[in-house]
Amino acid sequence: MWEYSDKVKEHFLNPRNVGVIEDADGVGEVGSISCGDALKLTFKVDENERIVDVKFQTFGCASAIASSSALTEMLKGKTIEEAEKVTNDDIANYLGGLPKEKMHCSVMGQEALEKAIACYRGKPLSEKEGEIVCECFGVTDVEIRRALTEHRLSAVEDVTHYIKAGGGCGNCHDRIQELINEVTGQAPSVRTLPPKMTNIQKIRLIEETLEREIKPALKQDGGDIELVDVEGTRVQVKLHGSCSSCSAAQITLKDFVEKKLREFVLPELVVEEV
Repeated sequence: MWEYSDKVKEHFLNPRNVGVIEDADGVGEVGSISCGDALKLTFKVDENERIVDVKFQTFGCASAIASSSALTEMLKGKTIEEAEKVTNDDIANYLGGLPKEKMHCSVMGQEALEKAIACYRGKPLSEKEGEIVCECFGVTDVEIRRALTEHRLSAVEDVTHYIKAGGGCGNCHDRIQELINEVTGQAPSVRTLPPKMTNIQKIRLIEETLEREIKPALKQDGGDIELVDVEGTRVQVKLHGSCSSCSAAQITLKDFVEKKLREFVLPELVVEEV
């Protein structure tokens, strides 16, 4: 179950500086509504390159809204040079911490700030270096290696928490694991086969895991989940409540629901929304 600090709740329920500065000096946009969270950051500076006004528009979950709101408060009064030093960890720390499953929201804020500063200086960020590893979110091997090094990550799900890579179709998980092995020096893991179970046993275990490990966390965010069908390793579910309209629904399905079912039921399970 995700635990949110009081400051996260405060910035979610009462976000600061919402909107767009029409004559902004810097504009940064990251993400996309079709793939999940999206953020637009705009700011205005004075003759001394000090940020005097900053606003945001976010399409996303509570953590995305809170992270964006916190970022705007942190930027007020800073010079561009000072703003460049703001990291996603600074945003998370300002909020009293974020659940690891939501750290990518603070990363989104840092990326929007980098783009806004580049816009202000008239020097757009260069094209991403490296090979695209995660096609769903356009994340490269260079970005994954940097996240692994800077945040000392050691698992695929950790990479997804921070930069979303692997949070879509899941086809890139093997490549992400290869990068983890390269950066951390880990030896490739050897998977042991789980004991064979009947389909009835599997369905019962899935239902128990949904009730015990998954539903409480979703209900905390105003959502719910229903098991529709199980066909082999395919688990078909339906999201309800706030989860059904959340921009990050696919991230929740893959990075949370599927992860939990693979941990407590079978590592080969694939979760699909119907």
